[in-house]
Amino acid sequence: MQWSETGIVLAARRHGESALVVHLLTRERGRHAGLVHGGQGRRGRTIYQLGNSVAVTWRARLEEQLGTFSGELATGYAARVIDDPLRLACLSAAAAMAEAALPEREPHPRAYDGLAALLEALDRAHGWTELYARWELELLAELGFGLDLARCAATGASEDLVYVSPKSGQAVSRAAGEPYRGQLLPLPGFLRNGGEAEPTGSELTDALTLTGFFWERRVFLPHGRKLPAARTRFVDRLGRQTTHSGKAAVDTIGST
Repeated sequence: MQWSETGIVLAARRHGESALVVHLLTRERGRHAGLVHGGQGRRGRTIYQLGNSVAVTWRARLEEQLGTFSGELATGYAARVIDDPLRLACLSAAAAMAEAALPEREPHPRAYDGLAALLEALDRAHGWTELYARWELELLAELGFGLDLARCAATGASEDLVYVSPKSGQAVSRAAGEPYRGQLLPLPGFLRNGGEAEPTGSELTDALTLTGFFWERRVFLPHGRKLPAARTRFVDRLGRQTTHSGKAAVDTIGST
């Protein structure tokens, strides 16, 4: 059996003395693993760096086998961010989340497209932290655990939605949620349906707290697992580099 496609490197682990087991996210075949003979050599390490886009051919005698990858570098995203610790942490977090959450060999084209867009956005001066938070939210929905942020769970209103219920994953308006504010999660304005406002540093932190809560409760904890360490490191680093001073601080994240 054989197929060829472009994939994003989610993980590359040593196998034996010279090979790598590489996990890719492809658009048509989802998360897919393969053995790269000689992958620990200089050329293999360059091609199969975390986050890189690679054009590969997979071969195996039977479909259920691990099979082998052979390929070429398509876009070296890792090299673009190697000197920026926050952008590199973001890339690592996204790859780790996709590898940990997506089922193997099950197509999720929206997840692939979202990750590809995020990798391209890492070249921009700002906006990529917001895109990462949105990608986590959309990936939850792709897995069947989407949040309902369009209307208030209590009143059905679509205005002034500032909280999320930790039980239902539904938005709650300011008025309806005020008596229970200590039990609700903050809903940053930029995550609401149609939200266009540029997020502040505190809103980005709130957004990742919100998505992280539901990732833990709905995806990882039911299987006795934790959020990937790379995701935790990214959130910690982002928290250290953001301030509560507004848009100007967000615009400079990763450029200092």
